[in-house]
Amino acid sequence: MREIVHVQVGQCGNQIGCKFWELISYEHGIDSLGISHGDSKVQLDRVNVYYSEARGGKYVPRAVLVDLEPGTADTVRYSPFGQLFRPDNFVIGQSGAGNNWAKGHYTEGGELADVVLDALRKEAESCDCLQGFQLAHSLGGGTGSGMGTLLLNRVREEYPDRIMLTFSVFPSPKVSETVVEPYNAVLSVHQLVENVDETFCIDNEALYDICFRTLKLPCPTYSDLNHLVSFTMSGVTTCLRFPGQLNADLRKLAVNTVPFPRLHFFVPGFAPLAARSLVQYNAESVGEITKQIFDPKNMMAACDPRHGRYLTAAVIFRGSVSMKEVDEQMLNIQTKNKGHFVDWIPNNVKTAVCDIPPQGMKLCGTFVGNSTAIVEVLNRISAQFSAMYRRRAFLHWYLGEGMDEMEFSEAVSNLRDLISEYLQYQDMQTDADDEEFEGEEETEVED
Repeated sequence: MREIVHVQVGQCGNQIGCKFWELISYEHGIDSLGISHGDSKVQLDRVNVYYSEARGGKYVPRAVLVDLEPGTADTVRYSPFGQLFRPDNFVIGQSGAGNNWAKGHYTEGGELADVVLDALRKEAESCDCLQGFQLAHSLGGGTGSGMGTLLLNRVREEYPDRIMLTFSVFPSPKVSETVVEPYNAVLSVHQLVENVDETFCIDNEALYDICFRTLKLPCPTYSDLNHLVSFTMSGVTTCLRFPGQLNADLRKLAVNTVPFPRLHFFVPGFAPLAARSLVQYNAESVGEITKQIFDPKNMMAACDPRHGRYLTAAVIFRGSVSMKEVDEQMLNIQTKNKGHFVDWIPNNVKTAVCDIPPQGMKLCGTFVGNSTAIVEVLNRISAQFSAMYRRRAFLHWYLGEGMDEMEFSEAVSNLRDLISEYLQYQDMQTDADDEEFEGEEETEVED
């Protein structure tokens, strides 16, 4: 069994994480107390990917819940699914990070980090074959960004060969909750570039747009947004949890979608999404799912894939589908939109198929795109950062926690390097000379 250890950090991470556990408990037929009521053997066949079995047939999530203030944790504890989690795995501080990355990464977060790592070590040791760690957090606040990236560093040191996967909520262009978001985000991206294998970039504005335009919800709540994110989180690991014709796991996903180690920032999507009143008018077919999944309005990050090019993409279908039809649709998409895919990676869409659809659907698809359009998100953060950093605004809050100005300069230059790498590969053309590629020219090609 390839197990995954889940960590959720900060208010946003804990709220997304709880929605995710509700969704997959529902998929595996597990109730809010961890007791299985499933009607199919398949639901418990690979339940060990995310749950460990306790006495009395109770299934306990392999999850560690972290926050620097007790508020969110209490909300989780007293929510309908609060009894599901192991009480030892709540690691809660008392003082809060006050939207300050330095407090989360160095002072307050640093004090709690060892306790979190002990909890993670216990979970990892109880696994037969640990595939990796997944982290849910946001980059705008103090705990999710500062302490989240601190934990990534420490886990990477202890488990260098395991896959690190993050679901990171980036600051949105129009939905800004705190003034110092750009600082926290840039300092976090600096760490994500170095210590993570796959980062799923999500932002609230894109989720709001999906709720307004596609789902026709007049007043979406955070619960609605988190539900959308949980579909993606569930879809990415669906082949590990249920049987299928063509499997994918976190390592296969990374190998097929990350052409260069630093370029691992993905734009996720999910289909079918439709307003309740329109469901009966939509076809449930591979063609329809494929069309919707590549639709820019369906992307969960505020960037338009038409403004960049796909380096790679992965699509995970769930339900009873014909592999021939899947292959035809993927070829069709790549042929019709040739200009939107880089031409130096042939056949750059990976597919996977799982036979078990989510309850209430016949067919669905999860999309993971590695597109150079992500520079829109990165450029926006970089520009906001520079506007404040030029005047050294709010800097004393970070320097007071023991940070150095050099860290800010390093972080923003690393972010700019990342942007220029994405743009370099977007414009790279396939050379005619590639045909006559000789061994001695190898270094030239790599450059």
